[in-house]
Amino acid sequence: MVSTVRHDQQFSPGIPGFSGEGDSGGNGGARPAGRASADTLCVGGGAAAGDGDPLVVPIVQSTSFRRAGLESTAEHAYSRVSNPTVAALEQVLGRLEDAPPAVCFSTGLAAETALFLSLLRAGDHVVCGRAVYGGTTRLLQRILAELGIASDFVDASDPQAVRAALRPRTRLVFIESPSNPTLELTDIAAVAAVAHAGGALLAVDNTFLTAVLQRPLDLGADLSVYSTTKFIEGHSAALGGAVVARSSELLDRLRFLRKCTGAIQTPFNAWLTLQGVKTLPLRLRQQSATAARLAAWLAESAQVARVHYPALGAAAQRALAERQHLGAHGAVVSFELVGGLPAARELLGRVRLCRLAEHVGSVETLLTHSASMTHADVAPAERREAGIADGLLRISVGLEDIDDLIADLGLALCRASAPDGAAGEEVAPCDNR
Repeated sequence: MVSTVRHDQQFSPGIPGFSGEGDSGGNGGARPAGRASADTLCVGGGAAAGDGDPLVVPIVQSTSFRRAGLESTAEHAYSRVSNPTVAALEQVLGRLEDAPPAVCFSTGLAAETALFLSLLRAGDHVVCGRAVYGGTTRLLQRILAELGIASDFVDASDPQAVRAALRPRTRLVFIESPSNPTLELTDIAAVAAVAHAGGALLAVDNTFLTAVLQRPLDLGADLSVYSTTKFIEGHSAALGGAVVARSSELLDRLRFLRKCTGAIQTPFNAWLTLQGVKTLPLRLRQQSATAARLAAWLAESAQVARVHYPALGAAAQRALAERQHLGAHGAVVSFELVGGLPAARELLGRVRLCRLAEHVGSVETLLTHSASMTHADVAPAERREAGIADGLLRISVGLEDIDDLIADLGLALCRASAPDGAAGEEVAPCDNR
């Protein structure tokens, strides 16, 4: 018999004598009594804690489950509806935010789609942050708009702009913080208050920080949304998405819609994600520390016009980062070169250690050109309004040594800014401190 964690099972990390009361974790300070640290929860990885149970959650690669009779109340019947391996991942993702089990989907966009379809009807309205993933913009403007669901994109870093955009039929405010790819922060507590006063729910795409570095539900949000493909899985091996909430009504609605649309995550992808979860806190803290150093180095480079990173933002943004984040500010940095798009194109062709990919959150350091990759479907005027310059590059810092990353980017920056005719030659190192 395969042991799995049931949806109604109470938290027990499987450590004899463990209480979890009053200890401080590695996530920015003391925890409330009874809350286990993210490190402990992630290492548990959704595994059961009984005598003889496996340390690693099994892959239950079965479409169907045997029933004892017509009166059977077994938890799992068909894997389009629920699956033991997926349920184990849902347990750990929910526990990370002191919530019931999450609802896992095949991709992050599948999770967003289910969220929108479960909450919105024709005639409803969404207020969305203007700096969000391009796929979110595409979904709202090209799919949901055709279903009669209107949306406005505003500067979510300004709660008053959110308030001004609310309508009588506004049902949802959707934000990213930090935003993709400008790393702009939103005061989640302030926007939650604005949304709730207007009768709307607040959903926060927390993909970049995860519950290890930011807990939106604690700050007043109603839903946390994730592409688990990114930092949560962390190894570029498995697609997935998830929604976390503390409202059983919201979660039941999401599960029903997932059942109807067939958008559940596969057991194998859930299993791969569970393995990634085990090292999530360690990876994110190391990657964040490297990202902070890399951002500071880029800010000192004569070839770099602007760097986006929470710790380097304006005073109000830095203060918000310190208040809202749990000890670190994430592994994503974006920057613009003095030479704009031509210099960015040249740099991307000259890096060797950093990899060009339309992805974020892996153990490898990845570079993305937002305007032509993640936000290619967003109109140029809208990109500019959101602060996404044509020459902006996003870097997702991996686990490589910081000195090696600086050496790779430093040489590429030098060659990208070399005089015409010298680009293919060896050049002396620049003063990229």
